[in-house]
Amino acid sequence: MHLVSLHTVTTCHTFFTTDHEYLHKSQGSVLLHDVVKEQSTEFLSRETFVSLFLSLNAYDYHLSADRRYVAFVSNHSKIWRHSFTASYSLFDRELKYVPQLGILISAFVWKNDVYVKTRPGSPPQQVTFDGEENQILNGIPDWVYEEEMFSSNQGLWWSPGGKYVAYAQFNDTQVHAIEYPWYGENQYPSTVSIPYPKPGTPNPVVKLFVVDTDNTTKITEVVVPASFGSSEHYLATVTWVTDNRIAVQWLKRVQNHLILQIYSFTGSSWDPAEVKHRNYGLSTRTQIMSGAIKPLKKAHFTASEAKVKVYRPVFKYFGCESISSDLHCVFVRWTKDGTKCLTCSIHKEKCQYNSAYFSHNASFYRMSCSELWFQMFLPPGFDESKKYPLLIDVYAGPCSQKADFVYRVSWSTYLASTENIIVASFDGRGSGFQGDKLMHEIYKRLGTYEVEDQITAAKEFIKFGFVDKDRVAIWGWSYGGYVTSMALGSGSGVFKCGMAVAPVSKWEYYDSIYTERYMMEPSENADAYTNSTVTARAQNFHPVQYLLVHGTADDNVHFQQGAEISEALVEEQVDFEAMWYTDKDHGLGGSAYQHVYTHMSHFLQRCFA
Repeated sequence: MHLVSLHTVTTCHTFFTTDHEYLHKSQGSVLLHDVVKEQSTEFLSRETFVSLFLSLNAYDYHLSADRRYVAFVSNHSKIWRHSFTASYSLFDRELKYVPQLGILISAFVWKNDVYVKTRPGSPPQQVTFDGEENQILNGIPDWVYEEEMFSSNQGLWWSPGGKYVAYAQFNDTQVHAIEYPWYGENQYPSTVSIPYPKPGTPNPVVKLFVVDTDNTTKITEVVVPASFGSSEHYLATVTWVTDNRIAVQWLKRVQNHLILQIYSFTGSSWDPAEVKHRNYGLSTRTQIMSGAIKPLKKAHFTASEAKVKVYRPVFKYFGCESISSDLHCVFVRWTKDGTKCLTCSIHKEKCQYNSAYFSHNASFYRMSCSELWFQMFLPPGFDESKKYPLLIDVYAGPCSQKADFVYRVSWSTYLASTENIIVASFDGRGSGFQGDKLMHEIYKRLGTYEVEDQITAAKEFIKFGFVDKDRVAIWGWSYGGYVTSMALGSGSGVFKCGMAVAPVSKWEYYDSIYTERYMMEPSENADAYTNSTVTARAQNFHPVQYLLVHGTADDNVHFQQGAEISEALVEEQVDFEAMWYTDKDHGLGGSAYQHVYTHMSHFLQRCFA
């Protein structure tokens, strides 16, 4: 839900408002910093900002394109991973007040239809009229697009000057629904129903439209390229280049062919101006700038708060060099004369884990760096002559990374410092940022090498001499829960116990976009689907201690997956432990989050006793 043309500004990060200016919060005030002039001016005083935040009970704020209005966000209520509902209150910086008219607190998308407010004081104009829950969604993505394609709740995009709004329409009428009970407090449970495409089943049909805000009845469809029109495809990204040019990425369902199409407005339609093809890589992103249209690639790096600086590179085309096994990364300029490192001279200490955030035209970028890296958590007073229990902390999904240079205080920290347990992570085949060859090793064969490599890593850790081979465990969440279960069911004899939180049991049960990206459709790769199930390994769980954890309201990896594992283990008369969290989703939020870690700690204590 959005008001006017708003740029998101979080309360703790810098955010570019133009190509050379960014907002940041300092000592309670919001400052606007000009990178060229190297000057900061007060955008919102501490008194104004704090009083508005407190009076509105806000948790975030946004800025209008003309900088006159600041929208404060309150009453935030989570829906799925990225989607939420919220109330927005506008602060007029010129008039220095928050209008009390209810009309200023409205939603851009209401009941799956798009509304446009051209001015803060004007009434909203309804653009679409066919929105229907779980059927037709306008301006907001359905579940699978939110989770797997956009990684956001955004299904509409303002042009830079605010003249046009592009919005996606998601037609879920043919998508099968997943249903699960919501127990709540009532006498009878209710049922939650979500359109959720699984591998080989009908996908949502998506269209892209552009509406002219000067005349909201003037709506034009942005047509998919002819080469994709007859086949199933996805809308991958939407990026405005100028007010009259829009860049759209279309992706085939098999996800091995992507088209970046540039459309120009002719006055009555959005016509293709340029088209660029590429074989879709598993870890690329594209950023569009005005002028010459060139793909701007960057590696996936988790943002950090340490050592934030802003630099001005002189380049148009940049990327991340191939990363060696120790995860060094540098941003480089590609020219006809070769490559030149942009960050090596800036960070002579060789920042090991970094990210770059670019201004609108990529004239400036903010470099963020974190330095501390641990692949293995060792207990305090560690003595190599002693034997310690070992816990493998695993995720191991495609293009993932567990071993990095980011300092964290986590459950692993507690286990090492309080329970004297060594906690180790290893990125094997299928993981990211070690080259495409290693990353693609598990393409069309999930549940193979990434599982084998965790077993091999545990064996290698035992060879260090300070690991007790009779007290080795493994645990993971989501994909990590799947790998944990597959490793325990391998019959390797390496692990004494393991804990799987919200694990996949069969890939046929997971969503289509994610699963088919790596496994294709079941009809095209039947043996791989059959051989990658946890349930088929149930008979191998007899020698190990297994804790299975799942939330009954998991919209991502459904409770069905945990239930299938449970049923298979019971059929094989395997003694195991299980913990279900009522009405909790994939993240096990609230009181369940602390409870699950306490429960797993007790499980480990019994295992290692």
